[in-house]
Amino acid sequence: MSPATEYEVLFYKRPNGNCPTIELLLDLPVKVRAKFEKWIKYLEVQGPDLTRPYADVLRDKIRELRLKFGSNQYRFLYFFHGKAVVFTHAFVKKTDKVPEEEIEKAIRFMNDFLVRTTGR
Repeated sequence: MSPATEYEVLFYKRPNGNCPTIELLLDLPVKVRAKFEKWIKYLEVQGPDLTRPYADVLRDKIRELRLKFGSNQYRFLYFFHGKAVVFTHAFVKKTDKVPEEEIEKAIRFMNDFLVRTTGR
């Protein structure tokens, strides 16, 4: 029996309807997408309790789902909104640290999501 899902997974969409996370996923190999789906299931059940090596906290409510496949490292940035996990975007990581501009982009997307869904 599988554990009950605690958190709903949502994907941020820009005002024009484009979804940055899905856009990247569609460009990735099928095996990478399958691994991402597996990690999402962990996140749905464990929520903020999911830690390294699967997930980590960055800053300002932004977290990362960490996925390594072959020599590539993928990062899927997200935040929690109540009982929802909201993925903002994803990228292929090429440096030791998550680039500051990727965190800033996630914060912008988070703020846009919150304004459009809650009015704040």
